Formats: sequence, C-alpha cells, structure tokens
Amino acid sequence: MLIESGVEVIDPDRTYVSETVQVAAGAVLFPGTHLRGATTIAQGCHIGPDCWIEDCVIERDCTIRYSCLEQAQVREQSTVGPYAHLRPGADVGPGARIGNFIEIKNARLARGVKAGHVSYIGDADVGEGANIGAGTITCNYDGEKKHRTIIEKGAFIGSNTALVAPVTVGEGAYVAAGSTITEDVPPGGLAIARSRQVNKMPGHGVEEDGSDA
Repeated sequence: MLIESGVEVIDPDRTYVSETVQVAAGAVLFPGTHLRGATTIAQGCHIGPDCWIEDCVIERDCTIRYSCLEQAQVREQSTVGPYAHLRPGADVGPGARIGNFIEIKNARLARGVKAGHVSYIGDADVGEGANIGAGTITCNYDGEKKHRTIIEKGAFIGSNTALVAPVTVGEGAYVAAGSTITEDVPPGGLAIARSRQVNKMPGHGVEEDGSDA
C-alpha cells in the first residue's frame, strides 16, 4: 500500500511499517527501517538504512540514517545520523545537523544547530546556529534532580566541554575546548575553565608552563 501511495520502498522485504504509521508520498524508505507507533513521515524524507523510529514526527525533507528515535520530533530539512539516538522529548531543527553518536534527551535545538560528533545533550535549550563541539556533555543530573542547560543563539561550545547544569551560555559566547563550565557565560564572552599546561623535561628537572618569562 505504501508503494501504491507514492512512497519509494527500496526493499519491501526488509522494511517494517506498523499500520498506525503515516508516510507521505515522495518519501524514501531504505532497507532495515522500522517505523512504529504514532510516527508520521513527511514528503521528501529519506529514512534509513537501519533506523528504528517510534512515536516520532519527521517533517519534510529530512534525512535520517542508522539511528534510533523515540518520541522525538525532527523539523524540516534536518539531518540525523549516522548512529544518533534521539530520546523522548528531543526536538531538533529545522535545518539542524545531528551527527554520529549524538544522544539528545528532553532538549530543544533551534534552527541550524550543529552537533557533529559524540556528544550528550540532555535537558537543554540550544539557540539558533549554535555549534556543539565533539565530546560536549550537559551534566544535567546532580544525583537527586535534573537541571537545565541554556545555550543561546550563535554560541560556540568547544570540544570536550562539560556544562554543569543549571548553567547558561550567552548569545554569541565561546567556551574553550576542554572546559568544565559551572557558572554562566555572559553574551559575547569567552569562558576558559581548565588548568594551565605544564611541560616536564626528562632528566633536567625543568618545568615549562608556556608563559613568556
């Protein structure tokens, strides 16, 4: 029936679509795709290969590859994957780029957000055009309660950053790679929260800290 309605199913024998799912004409389903529950797929989407999508809304012209999505929304012209995990409450896009090994939970990512590599974004609001560097995590759980991270429009989060919630990174602010951020970063500011590098030279007992003595 999907094929008859204008959906392109590359390999019907390896594509699994529940009766409750709605797929618009013009969408393309690649092998290994599982669509379940109250999922809707809009026109122009490319889904798969090898995706599990359950109770999700995927708007037009999105591409999702090798990923797991549950109770999430992906807005128009966004890309997800490969190997991303969108958990309940994830709201991505429009025009966002979610790359490999990104996990998103209960977080809203605005237009044009980029998160390319190996990051966890949980209980967060990420503003338009923000960039999330590789290895970034939002430390949302203190052992008793969940807390929220705010990353405002155009902010740049350097690689391997830990954002200890509750915390806000202001509009257009920068966070240096390798930082652990525990206080708000003002709009347009640069936050650096890491120890100074010390070089120990073998056999000489000399330390170099990189300063201009």
